Amino acid sequence: METENKKLYKKRPITGMMVLNYLIIAVFVIICVYPFLNVLAYSLSGNRPILSGEITFFPKELQFKSYIEILGKNAIWTSMGITIFVTAIGTILGLLLTIGASYALSKKRLKGRGILTAFIMFTMYFSGGIIPTFLVVKNLNLVDSVWALILPSAMNVFNFIVMKTFFMQLPESLEEAAVLDGCNDLSCLLKIVLPLSLPIIATIGLFYAVAYWNEYFSALMYIQSPEKFTLQLRLRQLLFTEELNQLNNNTEGLGNQVMAESLKMTSIVVATLPIVAIYPWLQKYFVKGVMLGAVKG
Repeated sequence: METENKKLYKKRPITGMMVLNYLIIAVFVIICVYPFLNVLAYSLSGNRPILSGEITFFPKELQFKSYIEILGKNAIWTSMGITIFVTAIGTILGLLLTIGASYALSKKRLKGRGILTAFIMFTMYFSGGIIPTFLVVKNLNLVDSVWALILPSAMNVFNFIVMKTFFMQLPESLEEAAVLDGCNDLSCLLKIVLPLSLPIIATIGLFYAVAYWNEYFSALMYIQSPEKFTLQLRLRQLLFTEELNQLNNNTEGLGNQVMAESLKMTSIVVATLPIVAIYPWLQKYFVKGVMLGAVKG
């Protein structure tokens, strides 16, 4: 049967609509990929092509001076370690809280689940604001601590809604059969539900990881000690310091200005590449997880 389907697929003629679809997809791919390639090309190009505006997809007059400048600093590696720690712990904690809350509130037999869900949903639309949040973090003695970057945003309401919707779509007969075999709610979750939920777990985990990796404002607001700076905050400090140095030093003329521009592009690559490298490993789960968690409201 599969062989016949493959033969039928191969015999399908190429129509004008198919060509148009491919062209539209190609345009969107170029629009999405071009900024990344352009930033990478700028970070690897020499001074003259940057000044003359010749950079498009590929670097010209290849150089690695800006990468040596950024990656040669020990503070960058320290900040990267802190960011990896925040991302890993935050993602694990976020998944634990999201899975626990969404699984419990997806059960119709849970009394008061509608009120609890409404309370959680309320925080999605209304919040205390920056100052009350800062006061709460301060009163908990979390200022200048990496935990101030993890605990206040430990569970995302949107991720909770997606995962809760996914759990509600699972057949109840699976858990009923497990209960007849002697499983309790925790055993059903660990042995039945979670193995069937790998796509949505990978998707939500990626959401959390990207959010924690890119977190900047919380670090700027709560972290005071330079040795606790996250990668985003460290790169900001590095760029500001470099630009100030170049403004105070006029001996090298335009070459200094270009170096600042190249450093900016290199910092974007350094901050983006690690999280982008993870995505291909989770891609097969990502699309399936989003679709499964968004079919039903």
